[in-house]
Amino acid sequence: MTYRNPAPTVDVIIELVDRPHRPIILIERHNSPLGWAIPGGFVDYGEPVEVAARREAEEETGLQVELVEQFLVYSDPSRDDRQHTISIVFLASATGKPVAGDDARDIGIFDSWGVPSNLCFDHDRILRDYWRYRHYGQRPRLGFD
Repeated sequence: MTYRNPAPTVDVIIELVDRPHRPIILIERHNSPLGWAIPGGFVDYGEPVEVAARREAEEETGLQVELVEQFLVYSDPSRDDRQHTISIVFLASATGKPVAGDDARDIGIFDSWGVPSNLCFDHDRILRDYWRYRHYGQRPRLGFD
């Protein structure tokens, strides 16, 4: 019997703590699916998720990040059309000027009111949950539909 397992991924919501309103960084993806996304990617075999989060953040933004907390896990099988992935989302802080790297076509710094509408994957949901948590202290409810 062959088993198919979801692929573990990480997403890192990076707050730039040296700027007013602590804006976040998004990358414009170079590869399909195209659009804006939270920096992140696949966890390598044998790699702890915390290490993967720091590695992906640095590869895509050029910044060293400090992981602040693990936010939530997103696992809807339809969150990525390419395959079933499970994303462990981290909140992180950084300072400095981000530079697009790795598979990022462009990079942007956004406040809550200026986030682009063409977000990839389920990143609109993740960011909605994040803004509610950041502004009101409300963690997302776990959905057991």
